[in-house]
Amino acid sequence: MRPKAVEELVGDQLLPLWESERERLDRVDRWYRWQADDVRVPRAATPELRSLVELSKTPWLGLVVSTIAQAMYVDGYRSPDGEAATATAWEAWQRNDWDARQLAIHRGALAYGYSFATVMPGVDGDGQPAAVMRGVSPRRMQAVYQDPAEDDWPMYTIRCESSGSATILRVLDEEAEYFLSIERGSDRPVFIEHREHGIGVCPVVRYWDHRDLDGRTPGEVEPFVPVAARINKTSFDRMMVQHFSSWKVRTAAGMTKPEDEGEVRQAKLALRQDDMLIAEDPDTKFGTLDETPLSGFISAWESDIEALAAVTQTPTHALTGKLINLSAEALAAARAALTQKVAEYQKGFGKSHDQTLKLAAHIEGDAGAATDWQAHVTWQDMEVRSFSQAADALGKVAQMLGVPVRALWPRIPGVTKTDVDEWSRIADESDTVGALLTEMQAQAETGAAVEVAPDGGDRAGF
Repeated sequence: MRPKAVEELVGDQLLPLWESERERLDRVDRWYRWQADDVRVPRAATPELRSLVELSKTPWLGLVVSTIAQAMYVDGYRSPDGEAATATAWEAWQRNDWDARQLAIHRGALAYGYSFATVMPGVDGDGQPAAVMRGVSPRRMQAVYQDPAEDDWPMYTIRCESSGSATILRVLDEEAEYFLSIERGSDRPVFIEHREHGIGVCPVVRYWDHRDLDGRTPGEVEPFVPVAARINKTSFDRMMVQHFSSWKVRTAAGMTKPEDEGEVRQAKLALRQDDMLIAEDPDTKFGTLDETPLSGFISAWESDIEALAAVTQTPTHALTGKLINLSAEALAAARAALTQKVAEYQKGFGKSHDQTLKLAAHIEGDAGAATDWQAHVTWQDMEVRSFSQAADALGKVAQMLGVPVRALWPRIPGVTKTDVDEWSRIADESDTVGALLTEMQAQAETGAAVEVAPDGGDRAGF
């Protein structure tokens, strides 16, 4: 695009879109982290009361996001064509430290409804073409799609970053990356430069959750803000009662303080523990006012938490911490809804990871890996079970169903693709008979004849 066209696109469309969405995402961010909206109190509320407002806040929705995110971890990339077909893509994954970066991308998509990954051309330590993969928060980047629900690649993206007295804008399309700036006090962007990337698509991959046919992605925070606000309100009510009305009040009727300047005044007496009141008037009566019980507030608080657990499909014990003598079957039943929800997310996020890795392979010149539509990421088994139970189950699958043992290695809890590759190499090196058979088969396929020598060795003839 020409510089003037880029400036008009940014100033008239992309920047207003980013500013409008940023306002919504900032509110989501406050609830996701620990800066939830305040419980409403009267304008004349004392500092003492306002301090209780702050104490009543709990980051419930951040806990909901963490519970889901901690059950999703990509540990491999497979293809029916074998390890060689995925070598380029998986090397890009490891080189870009995607084992760690995936966590922030997952959390961002869960919290805000979507997040982004950019895949840009670069070079490795040897000067060879290499993909540079980075995650980007939706609070810093926005994308425009022709069809938000169906399109894999955006038409344009805008990324905003503060730099001193100016805001730097980076715009991507299918041809190039454009750099613009907005000086403080101005509202119009100024074109700086552009760099062609030659990828052929806008190199931004969207990670989104719970998408529908209208392209809506609500996330795990915004829909549940009212429920979390209700919990905080109940907590505030309980703390206010606990602070002001949680003890007995002793009363005395008929007692008066000595006359002071001709007046007889009622008084609030500050008594020590060993003080004693004596009244000369026989009509004086002593009594107590009961404290306000907290049990009702606590029950309401627990009920609100259970409502949050139900609508977010989060195990109640993950929010309350209460877990008493549950059997393995009961624990699995308690996590069933969460397991189903995580499986749904893995489908959507897995497709995005596949898209990211194929784009990386395309940038690095591996056309086969870039068009291997059957290759897909694999997810680590995060179900709560003992190692002995998992090993016993996998052993029975191999023995009773005839599944190859090597095919079950990736399903061992905690085992990554790197571990499986190392085990395969060690097994191949130690299996001399298998290596000989593999060599003989390879020679046979190439037309070579294998002749057994008198001394028991073998000679290959052509």
